[in-house]
Amino acid sequence: MKTLEFDSQMDSRKKLMTILFWTNRKAARTEGCAPFLLKKIVTEENTYTPEDPKTLKLTDAILDDIVQSIDQDQPVKFEILMGTEYINAEIDGNIFTVNTEHSEEIEEEIIEKLDTELNKKFPSICESFKPRVTPNK
Repeated sequence: MKTLEFDSQMDSRKKLMTILFWTNRKAARTEGCAPFLLKKIVTEENTYTPEDPKTLKLTDAILDDIVQSIDQDQPVKFEILMGTEYINAEIDGNIFTVNTEHSEEIEEEIIEKLDTELNKKFPSICESFKPRVTPNK
């Protein structure tokens, strides 16, 4: 398990997308083109799991709940599956924690990259990522 304490001025929605994008990107180094599957999201008020066996998308209601939790410094937990790698991540105030089942190297790479990206005014995020984790409109 690796932890990063950060001080970021970016809004919570952008913070969330940055964290999810770089978690996906760094896991892809070992897991290749495997789908990035959000298996569970837990906020103070709700637990979200996929309706079908494969995909949980970040709907506006889910995003609003997550952002509100982040804004109120309440923990938000994510369970992510990518290939054979199972990733547990948590945002709690200005602390991000990540734990992988198989590769501590992925944990280290995620933390190192987020340490850089979360302190930027405009973090580097691929524009094609958001449509993959949010429903098509």
